[in-house]
Amino acid sequence: MLSTKQKYILQEIDGSDKSNWTNWKWQMKHCVKSVEQMEKLLGMNLPERVRKPFKEVTEKFPMSITPYYLSLMDCNDIENDPVFKQSYPLINELEILDSDMRDPLHEDADSPVDGVTHRYPDRALLLISNMCAMYCRHCTRKRRVGDQDNIPNREQISKGIEYIKNTPEIRDVLLSGGDPFLLSDDYLDWILTELEKISHVEIVRIGTRTPVVLPQRITEELVDMLKKHHPVWINTHFNHPREITQSSRTALKKLADAGIPLGNQSVLLSGVNDCPRIMKALVHKLVANRVRPYYMYQCDLSEGLNHFRTPVGKGIEIMESLIGHTTGFCVPTYVIDAPGGGGKIPVMPHYLISWSTNKVILRNYEGVITTYKEPNSYEPTFCDRNCDKCDLQLSLDNNTDDIKSIGIQKLLSDHEDAISLIPTDNARHDRRGDDSSD
Repeated sequence: MLSTKQKYILQEIDGSDKSNWTNWKWQMKHCVKSVEQMEKLLGMNLPERVRKPFKEVTEKFPMSITPYYLSLMDCNDIENDPVFKQSYPLINELEILDSDMRDPLHEDADSPVDGVTHRYPDRALLLISNMCAMYCRHCTRKRRVGDQDNIPNREQISKGIEYIKNTPEIRDVLLSGGDPFLLSDDYLDWILTELEKISHVEIVRIGTRTPVVLPQRITEELVDMLKKHHPVWINTHFNHPREITQSSRTALKKLADAGIPLGNQSVLLSGVNDCPRIMKALVHKLVANRVRPYYMYQCDLSEGLNHFRTPVGKGIEIMESLIGHTTGFCVPTYVIDAPGGGGKIPVMPHYLISWSTNKVILRNYEGVITTYKEPNSYEPTFCDRNCDKCDLQLSLDNNTDDIKSIGIQKLLSDHEDAISLIPTDNARHDRRGDDSSD
């Protein structure tokens, strides 16, 4: 059943009946892209200080809002509304700091072929669309928003799939964009079918915000197509409990009932969800709808996002309010996606206070300090990677664990000779003229 506001918006757009509101293509056709249209559909005038910079901001970062998502705005407190803040362009976006970057995660630099980002050893990101149902104001890929000259075509996607096929260490492919669910069912079916043919690809993940901003896209036909390609995992992007409406619940139910595991990736946003009570309400609503909170991201250093960023300490405060205070699987991992392409770095509260040879000292969520006794005798298994002679039972059919160790893993591994990690521009080692380790 449509709300009064939704009925009003529907009538103002084209005088159509309820059936059009539930049609995702109708929603996309009537995305709101001007401030005049937005005011008309909301039946209000925006404050002049908010309205005046619209043209200047949208020349750099366009606006597009589905009628559905627009209908969730609270017109009685529009400037503080979390839906408004995530979708309406503000003058703050033109404040570009020296630390801001067009591509903060260096996705383009880590792209071996167009449309593929290969950062982690066994995972690859495949960009299959640059279309979104709504242009999120906090998007880390704002450089791509509305770029009509860079829409991935079948040839580009085929080259990306070919790269994945020729890179056997890739076992996990993430489809992203833009939003993959803005493609047609048939086109997405083709991509999933081609990936399914690659024997070393074990799972496919799809990142989408349609359950949040365009739940009408989750049709029975789409779900039936996805069911053919298990195991498919879907991560969505709810940032505020107000976004979990009856329409989004229905969309999530269709996906969960189809046996598709669901996760959620929130971004910590100043003035939107930087509150422990809001985050707890959000994760509770998510798990009630069979969605596992996966990540809570620190806002990236993309251009024009400074007004959305919080101190990392705010994220730690929120994690302190969740860990131990609610169900374990309600707690996301708080991460900073490292600038320069370093990947996701977990940033969590400290619970290990100290340790000695025989004990570790821990504190719990209440502040209780306790000890854990280490074993009196532990005979470590020295790993030389000679698995055939190992006492542990390791029998893996698709063993791809012959990838060379990197980073801290390399220092911890028994089978590696490295004793230190040295930056390439280390002056002391440059003076030595060799690559020897300390």
